[in-house]
Amino acid sequence: MQQMQMQDTYDYRQYDRVWQRVSPTLDPYPGMSGAAPAQMSAPAGPGAAGSSAAQGAPAMQGQPVMQGAPALPPRPAAQPLDTLPGAEADPCCMGSAAMEMIEVLQGFIEDELADRRYYRAFARQAPSWARQMLADTAEDEAGHARRLMAAYYLITGQCYRPAVSCERIQIGPLCPALRARYHAEACGGMNYARAADGTTDPCLVKLLNELSADEYRHAERMMTLLERAMRR
Repeated sequence: MQQMQMQDTYDYRQYDRVWQRVSPTLDPYPGMSGAAPAQMSAPAGPGAAGSSAAQGAPAMQGQPVMQGAPALPPRPAAQPLDTLPGAEADPCCMGSAAMEMIEVLQGFIEDELADRRYYRAFARQAPSWARQMLADTAEDEAGHARRLMAAYYLITGQCYRPAVSCERIQIGPLCPALRARYHAEACGGMNYARAADGTTDPCLVKLLNELSADEYRHAERMMTLLERAMRR
């Protein structure tokens, strides 16, 4: 009988230690003076649990109830997807205003990729002193195409599929080829500037003006190479 009584008691000292880690500033035994009793009798059975519930004690399934414990803040409701940033139907950048230029962008992408192919072939056939500058220009044109395809995706939500060309490129004599490339690059700079003037999308305007400046720099490169070729 004594052994059964010992099994029906709880040692509340271990709960005191747990409470100190959970919430050291709160009194685990409000209304009681002095230290908590070392041992307190546990409810004898289902009837005792029922009586405590009848007295207004809160009951939680599967969890111990601790009086005076701080309540957890409510979990915030999930934000609707249509209100998240970037989910606007008509964003202020790369939106409906830019959509009006989508065919122009497609043409620019194809032109840049064609220029890349040309400059790569030009670098292989040019004199050794001109190859690095021509190869660098080919990489610039590839970068232009990538930026334009990124803009295309921002506007449409779809990846652009460029045309694949396998035609053989013949460069011909150096000076006429550099002359042709100078005019092509200068016209490219002007066309980008005109396209920037033809849209009200601020981000697309910025991109097109940057590409225009790059094309004019390429024209200056071709002029520099032409000056050197004519001295030989």
